[in-house]
Amino acid sequence: MPDRLPYIIEPMRLADVDQILVIERVAFPAPWSARAYRYEIVENEHSTMVVVRSAPHWARRLAQRLPPRLSVEPTPVLGYAGFWLLVDDAHISTIAVHPEWRRRGLGELLLLSLLEQGAKQGAQRATLEVRVSNYRAQGLYRKYGFEVVSRRRRYYSDNNEDAFIMVTPAFETHEFQANLRQCRDGLYARLKGAGMNMRWQHASGGLVRQNRTDGVKSGRRNPN
Repeated sequence: MPDRLPYIIEPMRLADVDQILVIERVAFPAPWSARAYRYEIVENEHSTMVVVRSAPHWARRLAQRLPPRLSVEPTPVLGYAGFWLLVDDAHISTIAVHPEWRRRGLGELLLLSLLEQGAKQGAQRATLEVRVSNYRAQGLYRKYGFEVVSRRRRYYSDNNEDAFIMVTPAFETHEFQANLRQCRDGLYARLKGAGMNMRWQHASGGLVRQNRTDGVKSGRRNPN
């Protein structure tokens, strides 16, 4: 990731869990527990969990513009995401962004990071589930090459809504790689431009992740 972007992607840490839970409870009707996140970070060898933060150089620049009484933690968690490496699939389990930081490209940045890290870990493609009514998320996924391959009836327990199963082409194909480069270049240009006018926000956590119930589920049991 270019050094001059106003945001960075980092591995999720145990110290991030409290902030993540604030976002989790806002974003999802059936939020994961602190125990579930600790399991994903520490115990699940198939899990990759990441967070997005303001880049340190941008955080310092913005903090300098604030009066001392408004000083804040320079690098709070703005969003998070994860996937499970299941054989040769990167199965996206969650994407979320704090409500005050939505519509800025952070959800897309997290998705891009998952695809890149999945490929580095040997995945051949990415998969996920999404609510049939979540048109915005579906649009983002299609932008990155996902296509609907099937439908799961009454998949979401909170309202019995169906889910679409979406899958990317093989990562190694020329078409997928060319589209990924185009999406990456466009996103980086957008983030750099937005960074010039970025306002510091005093937020305790939260992101635009796709609802956990819009995330992928596997057969393994998650601790609650």
